[in-house]
Amino acid sequence: MFVPHELIIQILLRLPVKSLIRFKSVCKLWFSLISHDPHFANSHFQLNSATHTRRILLVSFSTHESLSIDFEASLDDDNASFLSNYLWNPSTGLHKQIPLSPFGSNLDAEYFYGFGYDDSTDDYLVVSMSRIGSGDPPLRLEYFSLKSNTWKQVEGPYFPYGFQENEPKGGFLYKGAIHWVAYRYDIRSYVILAFDLMERKLSYMPLYCYGSPSDSGFWINGEFLSVYTWNYGNDTLEIWAMKEYKVNSSWTMTLVLPIDLFFPLCCTKSDDIIGKDGEDGLVKCDKSGQRLEQHSYPNYYLRCNLTMYIDSLLSLPGGDGDNQQA
Repeated sequence: MFVPHELIIQILLRLPVKSLIRFKSVCKLWFSLISHDPHFANSHFQLNSATHTRRILLVSFSTHESLSIDFEASLDDDNASFLSNYLWNPSTGLHKQIPLSPFGSNLDAEYFYGFGYDDSTDDYLVVSMSRIGSGDPPLRLEYFSLKSNTWKQVEGPYFPYGFQENEPKGGFLYKGAIHWVAYRYDIRSYVILAFDLMERKLSYMPLYCYGSPSDSGFWINGEFLSVYTWNYGNDTLEIWAMKEYKVNSSWTMTLVLPIDLFFPLCCTKSDDIIGKDGEDGLVKCDKSGQRLEQHSYPNYYLRCNLTMYIDSLLSLPGGDGDNQQA
């Protein structure tokens, strides 16, 4: 039976990445299309990002091992692999090693970092911000451009910021900016720092929460930037949404959960909430705080970085020949 090439492409575009990786061995044409065609990869991502499930990625601070979880199905781990000092696509296994910064922030124990895409320049940026003491400026802010393959330092001036914890802290990507929580010494208040990936500038906005930011975190509640925080006065977890971005007066409490030691990460399509518990696993609960499912992981995931991603075939700038390996 003859199937037109255009129809084959439309069928393949609607398949999950795991299947496409297997189908690369069907023929040379499919291998070239799936492995090397950037238009196909981008079309696949655009078509599937709105319908396919996002996945949770757990990366252990101590062992650098990772688990990929389809939380719509269950909280059981689906895939395990090893992650070293690379930029990495967990869907395809392709990774790219980047050079150390010439400015020295890689050696600092206390720093913020983040990764995002600037669609105005079709470039991916790795952002690093470290504290360098009480001098002027008190922060070192820099980014690595994958398109130009270079590190660049962002000039100040900066306000005197402090860090939440004495360990690396990943940023939260929202509206084309990477966000962190930090303490601003001159106004004696915790704030949200935002690095705009297009303008390459750092700004801040007030943080509304009752408790310590070490017990708080970001997440997306619907379309709004939200913060969860513990209210120790009544032992509840509160979720606040910024209904108008960068407008402090728009903070609104949207949900209160009577649940202990729960750090929310995302919502399922049925509006259940997935989060990390105080031990070594993930919990699924409904919006009344009732636990629906719980799954534990090895002890080295107790201190881990959690993030969300969508399966994709997208590769990093530079192509397979530019230090990208499977």
